[in-house]
Amino acid sequence: MMIVVDHRTGRLVWAKAGHDRATLEVFFDLLGEERCARIRAVSCDAAGWIGDTITARCASAVVCIDPFHVAAWASDALDEVRRETWNEARHGGMKAHARDLKGARYALWKNPEDLTSRQQAKLAWVAKVNKRLYRAYLLKEQLRMILHVKNADAIGMLQKWIAWAQRSQIPSFVELARRIGKNMKGILQALLNNLSNGLIESTNTKIRLLTRVAYGFKDPDHLIALAYLDRGGHRPPLPGR
Repeated sequence: MMIVVDHRTGRLVWAKAGHDRATLEVFFDLLGEERCARIRAVSCDAAGWIGDTITARCASAVVCIDPFHVAAWASDALDEVRRETWNEARHGGMKAHARDLKGARYALWKNPEDLTSRQQAKLAWVAKVNKRLYRAYLLKEQLRMILHVKNADAIGMLQKWIAWAQRSQIPSFVELARRIGKNMKGILQALLNNLSNGLIESTNTKIRLLTRVAYGFKDPDHLIALAYLDRGGHRPPLPGR
C-alpha cells in the first residue's frame, strides 16, 4: 500500500493499494494541476520512479531523499565488510576470531552513545585487530553525523565524505559513495529543508497495527477507511449522533 502524509499537520491524506508509478499517478490526478503546483517539497525514499513522478507532476517541488534511508545504506555497507571479514577469518582457520567478529555486529551497528560497556569493549577490540573493518565503521559513523547537519555546511561535509569513501578501497563504501553522489541533490534538499520520512514510518507502524482490526476483510479499502479514521483526522457523522 502507498500512503501520503502531510508534513505540516502530520495527517494521512491519501492511501491506495499498490506500490508503483501508476499508483502514485492516481494521487496526483486526484490532486489536480492547481494543487500540485502549490507543493513545495516532498520527502521520499530514493526509488527513481517516485522522484521522477514528483518532478513531472509538481514542477515547483523539490525532492527530499530521506536521510534515514541513506544512513541505512551505510549500515548495510558496513555489515557487508563485517561479513567479508568474518568469512575470511572462518575460511582461514581462525575460528575464535570469526566467532568474535560475528558477535561484533551490534557494537558496529549501534550509535556510540547507545553502546553498553560490553559493546564498547567489543568496538575497541575491532579497532585494535582489524583496521579495515574499523575504518568502515568510522565511515558509517561520519556519514550519520553529517546527516544530522541541517544547514549549508552539510554540502561541503558530504562532498569530503564522498572523497574519503572513494579513497577507502573498501568496495561497498566506494559503491555507496557513487550512490550518494547520484542522489546528492535530493539528500541535500532533505537536510536543508529538515525533512525526513519519519512521519511516513510512524504512520506505517500505526497502520500495521490497524491490520489486526481489519483482519478477515478481503478488500483493502476497509483497511484504508480505518486508516483515514485513525490517522487522517476524518470525523464523519455517525448514526445516532
